[in-house]
Amino acid sequence: MEQWRTFPGVAGRPKLPQERSDNSSRRSQTTFKELQASLASVKVIVHDSTIRKRLGKNGLRGRVPRRKPLLSKKNIKARLSFARKHLDDPQDFWKNTLWTDETKIELFGRSVSHYVWHKNNTAFQKKNIIPKVKYGGGSVIVWGCFAASGPGRLAVINGTMNSAVYQKILKENVRPSVCDLKLKRTWVLQQDNDPKHTSKSTSEWLKKNKMKTLEWPSQSPD
Repeated sequence: MEQWRTFPGVAGRPKLPQERSDNSSRRSQTTFKELQASLASVKVIVHDSTIRKRLGKNGLRGRVPRRKPLLSKKNIKARLSFARKHLDDPQDFWKNTLWTDETKIELFGRSVSHYVWHKNNTAFQKKNIIPKVKYGGGSVIVWGCFAASGPGRLAVINGTMNSAVYQKILKENVRPSVCDLKLKRTWVLQQDNDPKHTSKSTSEWLKKNKMKTLEWPSQSPD
């Protein structure tokens, strides 16, 4: 009866003001707390479950955001230019490109988020647990390469990599990989724009060893 006196003719809580709540909910990185604060600023007090229902009604669900390189206008222009330049390249060109990169591998994937599906009260069953150790259990940095025909050599990088170390890796692994993968004499080396890859000494080394490189726009996935 008290509820009816407060909200005559309405069952349950009043609905959110449509326009303001829906506009706020469309800003994809707004949190529940921020939405509540925004509504509270116009004297509308709502529970987070009400906000969640309204978001669901608008087809919005909580998800881990995808990550992508931060691109400047210069980056975008360079990538578009690269795409246009190579748009009509024959398939044979890409088949004879040796793709290279370095990556860090962590023993227990400390910096990666994991998800499991489990029933209530089974969170600590062995199948639902990811083991961890202090400080991530160690990691290793490797240089690797591949072509359309398969993977090439893999090199472990010990300590800090500088231009000299990078050149040593190329010397020991590029041509053997080209041979193993049976690339043609017109093969091209792809590398990103890491300073060690584009330094004066590395550029001179590549030229001296007759390794043609594929120009690579900055901030491009590799």
